[in-house]
Amino acid sequence: MRSSKLAVVVVAAAASLIPAAAATAAGRHRRADAGPGNGCRVTLNVAPRRITAGETALAFGYVKCHNGPEDAGQTVTLYQASPPAPFSVAGTTTSNSQGFYEISINPLTVNSSFYAIAANAQSRHQNVKVASQVEVKGPPEGVVPDELRTGRANRVTFTGTVSPADEGALLVLQRQNAVNGNEWHRIGLGVVGKGGSFSISHRFVVPGDADLRVVVRSGGRNIASASNILSYEIVQAQNTELTIESSADPISYGQTVTISGALAGAPNTPVRLLARSALQSGYAPVGEVKTNSSGDYTFPAQTPLVNTYYRVAGAGKSSAVLYEAVKYVLTAGVSNTTVASGQPLMFSGTVTPGETGHVVYLERENAGGLGGFHVIEVGTVSAGGTYSIVHTFYGVGSDVVRIKIPGGPQNGTTDSQTFTIPVTPASSPAMIAPEAPGNSTQPPEGQL
Repeated sequence: MRSSKLAVVVVAAAASLIPAAAATAAGRHRRADAGPGNGCRVTLNVAPRRITAGETALAFGYVKCHNGPEDAGQTVTLYQASPPAPFSVAGTTTSNSQGFYEISINPLTVNSSFYAIAANAQSRHQNVKVASQVEVKGPPEGVVPDELRTGRANRVTFTGTVSPADEGALLVLQRQNAVNGNEWHRIGLGVVGKGGSFSISHRFVVPGDADLRVVVRSGGRNIASASNILSYEIVQAQNTELTIESSADPISYGQTVTISGALAGAPNTPVRLLARSALQSGYAPVGEVKTNSSGDYTFPAQTPLVNTYYRVAGAGKSSAVLYEAVKYVLTAGVSNTTVASGQPLMFSGTVTPGETGHVVYLERENAGGLGGFHVIEVGTVSAGGTYSIVHTFYGVGSDVVRIKIPGGPQNGTTDSQTFTIPVTPASSPAMIAPEAPGNSTQPPEGQL
């Protein structure tokens, strides 16, 4: 794991390069932006290019005239179109002594397009893609409720809300099914109802780790929008003649668990504990004990290092399959407690066990009181089980973020503590760098 001092140095070094980077970007945009007027040009950047409904974006750029002193003091007007509404004024400002300007954009709810006008010159259009806020709710996480068992009698209903409401939009229930945590398969379909509410039911057939989410496909008003992720452990319904249960489910990597149960009507009878991981094809014995005078049994503590399936056999009977989830151990830190608009922060830490190439999410809490988090950038675990995600914030305000490592066949999902990051105005618009191409990455949409 990189030290916090090193992270701060890296961020400081990146910040020191921003004026030069901005000047280089300015040169590019002078050639690229269209619409000269009276010998002047105006550039426009809007960042982030992808946000979630209720979040803000920042418009910034500069005015450049053949007569240098005319760069300063120019009135810049920003125009915005958020379908079905046509373009209208979204804000105005005045370029500073170097010709730079910035305009804060009000919270967006749908895909929007922008352009700027200054000194009779018009910038090229810039687009912001907006995802809906999607919150899905189900049984409590971190425990094994009775309804999270396989079988016809254990159909589970998930409910939620889409904001802005998008009645009739396609709704896809997905389950993550890849070792690297980045592959989503469809397990159910539905539609968004009145007021943006939805309900979708599913019957689990196979026990095991279940990271679930909902993706909403809009009719073009918003981009495909993923919900928060629910993490469960699905187990089989009990065999009442030979029961099996664990002392804790899930556990964290390195912790122990005790497997116990009862063999009906069979005191002082040998029973065997069998186990396999998700990547193994068959069970192997890992322990043997005798039931007591009441038919109860308890095996010595087990220390599974990956998600493990257990079952017990004895007296010609076999228990249900018990799925024991083993969660990653995750550490997370941030290079600074506050950041100026347009400047980067580094989030870094460790994942145990470390799986090189496994995805790690930087998530932000939904705005406006709707519960849950959404992904704002995707990173990966490096050799040695470390990760680092550098993200640039633009909207002024306070962001609540966290790190999540999604689960998979080997280990279960884990969330870090939350970080409250105040984003303050830049000291000068000239210090705001255009958004890097990988600054707002997203998980794949998966099977729709």
